[in-house]
Amino acid sequence: MNTNLNQLSEDYLRIEQAILYLETHYKDQPSLEELAASIGLSEYHFQRLFTRWAGVSPKRFLQFLTKEGAKGLLNRSENLLDTTHQVGLSSLGRLHDLFVTTEAVSPGEYKSHGEGVTIRYGLHASPFGKCLVAVTERGICHLGFIQQSEGDAIDNLVANWKNARLIEDHKATAPLIEPIFDLNSRGRLNIHLRGTNFQLKVWEALLTIPIGAVTTYEGLAERIGQPTASRAVGAAVGHNPIAVLIPCHRVIRKVGEFGKYRYGTPRKMALLAYESAQVNRL
Repeated sequence: MNTNLNQLSEDYLRIEQAILYLETHYKDQPSLEELAASIGLSEYHFQRLFTRWAGVSPKRFLQFLTKEGAKGLLNRSENLLDTTHQVGLSSLGRLHDLFVTTEAVSPGEYKSHGEGVTIRYGLHASPFGKCLVAVTERGICHLGFIQQSEGDAIDNLVANWKNARLIEDHKATAPLIEPIFDLNSRGRLNIHLRGTNFQLKVWEALLTIPIGAVTTYEGLAERIGQPTASRAVGAAVGHNPIAVLIPCHRVIRKVGEFGKYRYGTPRKMALLAYESAQVNRL
């Protein structure tokens, strides 16, 4: 598994270059030859690499990355969310994200900045590049992708848990990588959240967005009963400490554009298109 993840992580770095090219040139609907040339590969090797990573062809993937594709995805998703919301937050989270369960800190624990908590963390390869995973005895408390440096990623973890005891423990976090990134076998995963009451409400609402679907900041604000708080919702989404499992990448702009993402727009586009492609395959 580690060998496969290392290869997927390396593949993603090359695929990200192609996605950056698509982000700039999607209006021109670039050909396979142009995409391959943008990362210095032959058409044959690019097609093989891309299909191995995404599970679909570059042409199919491109369809998800155009503005019209984003609008279509949003239209379908909003209808799906309207239909399924009546099931309830907890049920939807368990149904669509395969039994991810949430345990939030108490107000007193929140103010303590993690005092008395031991956190074990590790750096790992993933299908979307290298990531940092951290866990407490209650569950996963942090998941972030490496943007600039590993040191910066660790600093982000420390900033959220200033008084916690941090231990680098690759063996403790390694078994979590496969269920986190495998849509078919995510299994029951516990997440340990630390945030304000408002942030927790937004993050719980994110769990109601099914795999392969999206919503808007305005739609998310309505779902927590505060339709005028879309800006505050956006800020809470931006501070999500557990990427992928709390799917902030599934929130896009109302006009159908993908919008910004803490770990880069190309990675957000990749996550959305990958999930949509996998759901369609299943």
